[in-house]
Amino acid sequence: MTYSQEPPNEERIIPTDLRNEMQRSYLEYAMSVIVGRALPDARDGLKPVHRRILYAMHELGLTHDRPFRKCARVVGEVLGKYHPHGDTAVYDALVRMAQDFSMRVPLIDGHGNFGSIDNDPPAAMRYTESRLTPLTGASLLADIEMETVDFADNFDGSQQEPVVMPSRIPQLLVNGSAGIAVGMATNIPPHNLGEVIDGLIAMIENPEITDLELMQYIPGPDFPTGALIIGKGGNRDTYTTGRGSVTMRGVANIETIEAPGRPDRDAIIVTELPYQTNKAALIEKIADLVNDKKIDGIADIRDESDRDGMRIVIEMKRDAYARVVLNNLYKQTPIQTNFGANMLALVNNEPQLLTLSGFLKTFLDFRIEAITRRTQFLLRKAEARDHLLMGLLTALANLDAIIALIRGSADVSIAKDELIETYGLSAVQADAILQMQLRRLTALEAEKIEREHQELLAQITDYRDILDRRERILEIIVNEVTAIKEAHSTPRRTRIEMGDNELMDEDLIANEKSVILITEQGYVKRMPVDTFGAQSRNTRGKAGAKMKDDDAVDHFLTVHDHDVVMVFSDRGVVYALKAYQIPTCSRTARGTPMVQLINVGNDEKITSVIGVSEFNEEVYLVMLTQRGFIKKTSLAKFSNIRSNGIIAISLEDEDLLRWVSLATANDSIIIGSSQGRSIHFRVDNEQLRPLGRATRGVRSMNLREGDSLIGMAIISSQILADQAALMDADSDDDSDEEVNDSKKQGPWMLVVTSGGYGKRVPVNMFRLQKRGGMGIIATKFRKKKDTLVGLTMVTDGEELMIVTNRSIIIRQLTDAISIQSRPASGVRLQRLDDENEIVAIAVVPLADGEEDLDDDLEVLDADGNPVATDDDAVDVESEAVEEE
Repeated sequence: MTYSQEPPNEERIIPTDLRNEMQRSYLEYAMSVIVGRALPDARDGLKPVHRRILYAMHELGLTHDRPFRKCARVVGEVLGKYHPHGDTAVYDALVRMAQDFSMRVPLIDGHGNFGSIDNDPPAAMRYTESRLTPLTGASLLADIEMETVDFADNFDGSQQEPVVMPSRIPQLLVNGSAGIAVGMATNIPPHNLGEVIDGLIAMIENPEITDLELMQYIPGPDFPTGALIIGKGGNRDTYTTGRGSVTMRGVANIETIEAPGRPDRDAIIVTELPYQTNKAALIEKIADLVNDKKIDGIADIRDESDRDGMRIVIEMKRDAYARVVLNNLYKQTPIQTNFGANMLALVNNEPQLLTLSGFLKTFLDFRIEAITRRTQFLLRKAEARDHLLMGLLTALANLDAIIALIRGSADVSIAKDELIETYGLSAVQADAILQMQLRRLTALEAEKIEREHQELLAQITDYRDILDRRERILEIIVNEVTAIKEAHSTPRRTRIEMGDNELMDEDLIANEKSVILITEQGYVKRMPVDTFGAQSRNTRGKAGAKMKDDDAVDHFLTVHDHDVVMVFSDRGVVYALKAYQIPTCSRTARGTPMVQLINVGNDEKITSVIGVSEFNEEVYLVMLTQRGFIKKTSLAKFSNIRSNGIIAISLEDEDLLRWVSLATANDSIIIGSSQGRSIHFRVDNEQLRPLGRATRGVRSMNLREGDSLIGMAIISSQILADQAALMDADSDDDSDEEVNDSKKQGPWMLVVTSGGYGKRVPVNMFRLQKRGGMGIIATKFRKKKDTLVGLTMVTDGEELMIVTNRSIIIRQLTDAISIQSRPASGVRLQRLDDENEIVAIAVVPLADGEEDLDDDLEVLDADGNPVATDDDAVDVESEAVEEE
């Protein structure tokens, strides 16, 4: 069997450029989606599906004072008459208009399960019921039968539907909108009804009002879920440009939870969430972060929300900082999120990006048109009624003649024609006379007709005055919106807080005390001070780092985690990083290579590290080189340190920058040498004048052969003043006992040797000298190979941390160290092995507002057991050496 195929009909083939056809078809599709589905109209703030739902409910008579009707009935009405799409799309739109957590002012009053903020789905449409809210009837559907808006055919031409609702309020700003079209999207936040009306009235009173001036009336969005808006920058961008990012933050408070049988704990209580945040998903997100150890300090999380309001309880661990945990929640969870505003709406069926004034002006123009059309409708209706009444009045004035004329006519049409011809009436008036009932012929009815005629004349005059004068229309708008505000306005729910909305890293990290340790080979690590329990004097200490055989601890300091760590190299270059940027490690960890944190050169060696909490112009960096040159430079000159460092000091050949400290112009400085000598001079402008960064400095101390500098200590001006007053008091009292007691008052200079010996020497024993001298004795040594390794000032109750070259760290109270004279050799601070020697000391800083350490601080022995810290229990090993 063979098949024959007819040749194609050439007349049915239309040559078409595929590119042009695709372009045309796609544009038609895009505009259909933009205009017919995705974007709201700037006049009534509704998309077609919402408009059709409200109009269908209006036709069904589902006003606020009528009984609820099944949502399935409404959806069926909408589908059958106006919206030939899926029932799910219609029902979802209906449900959203009834959710008080989605709409700032719900347009539909729902009865039944309409979903929840946990993203629970609503019940099926056959179970739920709905009707219009009072505001919807008063603001959106009023006057819809008065030809205020245009009507168009529905999808099959069988019904008429409104093109736009005659809205009396800027509904698009009040409830906002969101939609994704083809190539564009809109995301308009909701606002407070009363504030929007105030802004509209302000524009009516001042048509030239600016967006920023309108923000006095409309300061920002008002979300139905409340919460906070952080900063005004996002609101300003949104209202002035049409696009902006508004930072939303949930309302969270820190409370103390008391529970029987356990210690009290802090808890974060979340009572409000940002707009469109899923509560259940949020709780799950927090739990995942805790399980993944991305957020520490949370012991439990539970949802205690009920019909009285939202309450999410996030319980803290005992040692957690609730504020730090909350800041991390802001950073990593939707408790703080951004609302990306894109104020796009249809204006004359064209998508336009509108500012705040643009929205109000578009609505105001539309409202003026609607009132004009309504007034014209009422005028026509009044004139038609008055025209009819004038015919009735004519009949009453010629009643007997008209009755005779009607009785003499053969039929109705002849009577009508004769009335028109005889009395000059219109056809409508003639019909009204012929249809007039006999009871209207009474005197009382005639009076009513005359009174109605006069009233209609007054109304017609008023309507014409409204149409002739724009200010009358604006006055009507003000009166209408004011009435709506008084009846339906509610207080603002979302609070606007000033301040920077960006969470800095410091907000996510507790400002705790830490120890920073740097080795000779460039490894650095940070450890909490609490890692090292306080021990008694003359114990071995704990390992502070797992060292390589050829490595040793080079630098050791204590800081707060928010401090800036300034790292100085031997080449005179300074680098900077935040203390919290140094990774936290365990005691036995080696640490992180410093080159991974700062851009230090391979030919540079770190020689000094200090912590700075504030770059103050009245504070100076005092820098001391290996060859004894010293200078001071304002700390403010180092507030902006580049990633590759900046020059801190200019060095001579073969000279190296070794030590850096902080001081003020009224302080003094004590410099020590390895052979146990020291020099004490002031840091004032007479001894050290301020110099710029790229300068060398002046000579600090003359050294003997074989001697070298080991460091310096800064003595505050207040200390010097107190010591001078104490010396004056001692000079007026001849009692030796009083003099000895004065030396025990402190503060003291802590002197530590490499062999593990140390002492506290009253600061007043280091007399002030001029810069450049040989100095005086600071200590004598027990062993010939001992050297002086540290000088630092201490006061009552402070703690000292000592580190050896093999990274053995001991933490002890300075009060346990004996007070001795300058030439004394000190007491044993730490037992050292043959390979160990002390290389650095550091005083543990006090936190802001923290008092000196209590005397009952737990002190541990070498085995970790607590021991007494009374003066009687302190073993003083050395004998005081007579001063030369």
